Amino acid sequence: MKLLFVSTFPPTKCGIATYTSHLREGMMRSLPLSPAELPVLSVFPDAWTPSGPEIWPLPKHDPDAYLRAADAVNASDVDVVSLQHEFGIFGGEAGRMIIPFLERLKKPVITTLHTVFDRPTPPYSDVLGDIVRLSTRLVVMNRLGIEWITRQYPVSPRAVRYLPHGAPAPLEAPAEALKAKWGVAGRKVVLTFGLLSPGKGIDRFLPAFARVVADVPDAVYIIAGQTHPEVKKAEGEAYRESLVALAERLGIAERVLLIDRFLDEPELVELLSLADVYVTPYPGLGQITSGTLAYAVGLGRPTLSTPYAYARDLLRDFPDLLVPYGDEVAWAERLGRLLRDDAAREALAARLKAVGAGMRWPRVGARFYALASEIAGRKERIASHG
Repeated sequence: MKLLFVSTFPPTKCGIATYTSHLREGMMRSLPLSPAELPVLSVFPDAWTPSGPEIWPLPKHDPDAYLRAADAVNASDVDVVSLQHEFGIFGGEAGRMIIPFLERLKKPVITTLHTVFDRPTPPYSDVLGDIVRLSTRLVVMNRLGIEWITRQYPVSPRAVRYLPHGAPAPLEAPAEALKAKWGVAGRKVVLTFGLLSPGKGIDRFLPAFARVVADVPDAVYIIAGQTHPEVKKAEGEAYRESLVALAERLGIAERVLLIDRFLDEPELVELLSLADVYVTPYPGLGQITSGTLAYAVGLGRPTLSTPYAYARDLLRDFPDLLVPYGDEVAWAERLGRLLRDDAAREALAARLKAVGAGMRWPRVGARFYALASEIAGRKERIASHG
């Protein structure tokens, strides 16, 4: 079976590109598949940089290109199309340029929904409704997503499948060796990584961390990742600078390390592997997926998070790891307890590592490929069978 991905793809630097690349690699590692059997229709906003003969271009802002691409796929030997959907990666308002592509397409489509809203509003509700209608199967990475989708649109729960977000395998290198490599030897490391923006909630977490430092004098907080491109375009580095100023006012400037660059996969895995506690203090409680939290849990790292939708699902057996947004006292108490109690932290890491075993990319890739194989040769869409 030939499976075509429609997605952003490296060298584009975004979460969907990274996800698709790893899912594809996971399939090739777990199954006897070649790159030619897993081609990619790569959405690109600006200059096109080809990365292989099996990577095909799709100009993001060219509406005619979506129709030409659909015709090319229809004429090809592709059996199933995997649409990796996020509103911002396709052209038009709310990414609606992908709709004519789906309407023209004659191949079965399995759509992975990276964003699902509990209560969507136009134009996102309309675009998502069309995507649901024109797909053969839907995949979500959060069990709540099945409830949300089936409540909002005329689709049977049987047409929506849950597959976990993938994660890399843990490193064998000792954490202390990695800490020495990153300049934090002998420290208790708290970590947040990802594209920096006010939506990360770090400004509300820093006061809690300042409380912890008083009781855990060897604690250090690493904030890893460059500023989100859209945030940087709108306001430059104002948010990063505000975090630096806040750390100075709180008297913890020497305990807060900001790594201001895009980190590649090996670096991310190293940072997560050396972290004593990973935190996602996000304010947006409707967030349905989080690749960063998936990686942390997948690698078995002790984690604290606000109770946004993805965290509630992934950590459903660990309610003590969910902390209310902005509750400085609760965050300080939970984090301090974890950092002070090495035995409890190691026991938690072992339990989370067991959860992460089912999230390895080869295992997730094999499950996704099996699901795609189920719909190969089928003509109907959700609109026709509900």
